[in-house]
Amino acid sequence: MSDVSKTDDKVQAKNVNPEKLKPKYKEEKIKLSNANVAVEIDNSLSIVSLTSANSNLSLNDIFDQHFNKVILLDNNKKKEAHFSFNKISDSKVEIVDTEDNLTGSIILKDDNFLEFNLKSEQNFVPSILLSSSEQEMDDGQKYNSFVAYGNDLEIIQVGDEDIEKIESKLEWVGLDFNYHLFGFILDKNLLYKMQTQGNNLQLATIMPVQQFNYQVLLIKKNYDDLISAGNNLSKAVDFGMWEIIAVPILRGLQYFYSLFQNYGIAIIVLTILIRFLTFPLQYKSFKSMKKMQVIQPELKEIKEKYKDNPQKVQQETMALFKKAGANPLGGCLPMLLQMPVFFAFYKVLFTSVELVDAPFYFWISDLSEKDPFYILPVLMGLAMFLNMKLTPSTTMDPAQQKVMMLMPVMFSLFMINLPSGLTLYILISTIVGMLQQLFVYKKTA
Repeated sequence: MSDVSKTDDKVQAKNVNPEKLKPKYKEEKIKLSNANVAVEIDNSLSIVSLTSANSNLSLNDIFDQHFNKVILLDNNKKKEAHFSFNKISDSKVEIVDTEDNLTGSIILKDDNFLEFNLKSEQNFVPSILLSSSEQEMDDGQKYNSFVAYGNDLEIIQVGDEDIEKIESKLEWVGLDFNYHLFGFILDKNLLYKMQTQGNNLQLATIMPVQQFNYQVLLIKKNYDDLISAGNNLSKAVDFGMWEIIAVPILRGLQYFYSLFQNYGIAIIVLTILIRFLTFPLQYKSFKSMKKMQVIQPELKEIKEKYKDNPQKVQQETMALFKKAGANPLGGCLPMLLQMPVFFAFYKVLFTSVELVDAPFYFWISDLSEKDPFYILPVLMGLAMFLNMKLTPSTTMDPAQQKVMMLMPVMFSLFMINLPSGLTLYILISTIVGMLQQLFVYKKTA
């Protein structure tokens, strides 16, 4: 997405007040339905209510206050379209706006998309307005947002910064909250202006058109359902730069869940599998760390013998490392190997609907939420402390060693408000890592 310079014909979303765009005409509503979707639309093409079998929540349940409408732009003046309805069937209605010479149809398709088709013999500039009040989930970590996908995903928290964009390619825009997407799928062959201002998002075609088609969908953000819906809607699950790792992790969790019917067990089994797959890379690191332990007495002798000559201490220490085949930085490798998986796991647990309300055992009723009794963070801190005891720290001075001893406490505090599934992953990964390390130490000895 590229920035656009301010021009005289820019979309003035900041001047759009939904209250001012309420119909000046007598309001009419039409209901369409099929086996999976029921929708009510007024004659300004605003979706008043929408339910889908994909979710147990309706549009009005998800968004406390929302507003969507089609308006027409003429020399930067906004005019509300006003259609009359001719219902053809339960899933199709013809629409006519005689004042603006617009005709078209609304079709509720079998794939649960609501398709709008507008056309005119004269040029017109269609604009879609979305508005929503600011909302926040109980954990204070997820907000409702405007989302747009073109070349990449744009996420703008409702009520946050004002953004003005021009899109050479824009596939869809929408509202995102509570693991649901209220999406408007656009004609990819058109160019659009998009601007957000406070609680409003306004989208308009750059050039006048004689035909404008778009589709609307309310969908729970199940990754597979989004893929099936097409139109790159799966990008609404924001794995970010970790997508290449996060998607295989999600697939692994889904597979093991199909076997054990418990996502907590799936996390444990997948963590053990990842640890064994990365073990060949960690083997040399663990072996080097064991050698560091073996040469500790010699290192102490060098420091004592040349305590008045730091340069000589460094030279003799490096010579000893080379002779013993030890690497003082070898202990960093296991942690570095885990970091991409850690962040990818975090993205999967934080953004994927699959783990929402997924229980483990005992006190863990939702792996996507924090541990209510902080037991897992404490256990994780203890495991990290024991792991550090296995790791030689001969190259650190006493002050550095004290700081490192505080790391398990700091990490436990950091994990307190993060998903319990993520803490479970780190706990199991640390325990398995210690067992692997002890195995290598015993073999090396």
